Amino acid sequence: MNYSKMLEAYSNSEQKAIVEAEDSHAMVLLLFDELIKTLRIFSENIDTKKSDYDLKSQNMSRALTIIYALQSSLDFEHGGEIAENLFRLYEYARQQVIAEAKTDKASGTLVAIASLEDIREAWAEIRTIL
Repeated sequence: MNYSKMLEAYSNSEQKAIVEAEDSHAMVLLLFDELIKTLRIFSENIDTKKSDYDLKSQNMSRALTIIYALQSSLDFEHGGEIAENLFRLYEYARQQVIAEAKTDKASGTLVAIASLEDIREAWAEIRTIL
């Protein structure tokens, strides 16, 4: 087994452990990590003349699915303004992915990635406090 396959197997087992532990905080962190990674791959393959169209398409679909999961997990009743702001950020990211899939530019997606990275870091910090 080569190194990349071993790393992938470890990563998959770690993700499975998080899901099985029913740690919702860890699950959201995992979703953030996957979304950011997926958006990066999408943005790197945005120019179909120079990149892999299938890779772009797969990561677009994956990103939209993760965004939907994050939006669906928001608790507007208890989350108030924070939940509303997160929804707006997720919606911005969703709209950028859809709009930029039709172009060869990823500027809005890159802005969304930067914002999501900030939220991800804050989420990770909160987890250490709990």
